[in-house]
Amino acid sequence: MKVVFAAGGTGGHINPALAAAGCLKSRNPDAEILFIGTEEHMESRLVPQAGFEFKTIHIAGFQRKLSVKNVIKNIRTLGLVLKSTSETKKILREFCPDAVIGFGGYVSGPVVRTAHKMGIKTAIHEQNAFPGVTNKALAKDVDRVMLTVEQAEKYLAPKNEPIITGLPVRREIFDADRDFARAKLGVGESQIMILSMGGSLGAKTINENMVEVITELCSDKRLVFMHSTGKYGTWVPAKLRENGVKTGVGTNVTVREYIDDMDICLAASDLVISRAGASSLSEIEAVGRASILIPSPNVAENHQYHNAMTLVDNDAARVIEEKDLHDGRLLETVKELAYNPEMLRRFGENAKKIAVMNSAEKICEVIEDLIG
Repeated sequence: MKVVFAAGGTGGHINPALAAAGCLKSRNPDAEILFIGTEEHMESRLVPQAGFEFKTIHIAGFQRKLSVKNVIKNIRTLGLVLKSTSETKKILREFCPDAVIGFGGYVSGPVVRTAHKMGIKTAIHEQNAFPGVTNKALAKDVDRVMLTVEQAEKYLAPKNEPIITGLPVRREIFDADRDFARAKLGVGESQIMILSMGGSLGAKTINENMVEVITELCSDKRLVFMHSTGKYGTWVPAKLRENGVKTGVGTNVTVREYIDDMDICLAASDLVISRAGASSLSEIEAVGRASILIPSPNVAENHQYHNAMTLVDNDAARVIEEKDLHDGRLLETVKELAYNPEMLRRFGENAKKIAVMNSAEKICEVIEDLIG
């Protein structure tokens, strides 16, 4: 069995592909797996770290906002499309895969499209409730379409019925023990832990609002705060000190730039405040936690809002759009949930109900069936 995975750009595309590839390799030890991506994005680091063969093509995304600068960029991108097609053909001819699987992002476009034209079996996986432009176009031609959530189907026109697989979540997220995690973080049995984050780079609006929330509520020792500022939020600790908030050991407020033990923090939490990327939501669902979701407005087709509404429609979360984060809106929503144990329980249970616990295995089954 020889399989090519095309994924790149962001962790939201790369990590699910890596999880599926790892599962496929464990089920089929003799399988040969190759990743195709770009040299300048995260995949060039993450894929080799995971132990998979990696080859690159030259491709860029089209700019959607109309300007002279973007028109020039798009002309250059057209040239890269032709170049990437040629590069992809060479790689596929040398590797001779049984199937090519696209996990979204503009890198998967030329790879999956070229494979289809070469007569190689193809499939795509769509992470979001509102599909990206690349997968919308590819869905008409590929042999299999896999979706994280059923809601995405209405935006696609696939030639075969889509298969709902969910989105792979790291095993350590599933396996983390709540009691152990809370003991490790020093969270008391009767305390409510609020975990908040805005991504690895940080979200200015979320950081500003969490400063307000923590400043207002930290005097209540029944609440425990764990906040991740991201790379561009390193000003947050100083601002909290300016507001008279003590952080760190011996307090109920911990501020980090990045959370590298997400399995522990999620397991210990009672309420999660987060963006609404597909991977983040799958992890929240996997552990069954109530959440307040603040979709990023700076993503294609506003897809994070559609992701978030999947949980809202299942009575598992509250959503606040970034444009509505004013006049203490986040503070009031935190108080509404944090001081309502029944609502936290209900939201968490409903989130757990929509989690797909064996997503990687389902994706592997689709690939194995496709290859036959």
